[in-house]
Amino acid sequence: MVIILFRILILIALVLLVYTWIQYLRKPERRLQIAKESNEFFLLNDNNNDKKNLQLVYKGCLFEGEKYLGTTEESFEVVDIHVTVRDPIELRGFTRDDLYFLEKEILLLYPYAKVTWKHPINQLILTDME
Repeated sequence: MVIILFRILILIALVLLVYTWIQYLRKPERRLQIAKESNEFFLLNDNNNDKKNLQLVYKGCLFEGEKYLGTTEESFEVVDIHVTVRDPIELRGFTRDDLYFLEKEILLLYPYAKVTWKHPINQLILTDME
């Protein structure tokens, strides 16, 4: 009887270990970090939660966007997104086309939103236009 109970406990431990491993692999923050290290584009967003900020990685730079809810002609939607960069040094090598790409990707998710770039990105855009 003790041997059967011990085998059941080992089986339960293995199932729990496999479940934990799968959850680790599917964790969005881990996928965000992998995209940052491999210089790929990845957008982490919860469409159903307007209070949770969106995070995106592009060319190894981590951006964070604060979503603000407002009214449109028909409903309440995200109408304003303020995008900041966590580490401004990571912006090295970014061009205006890169920022347009990021803005286009954000607007695909939130078509009613106005994207506002915060410091130092807005300074980069202003100096490029002059």
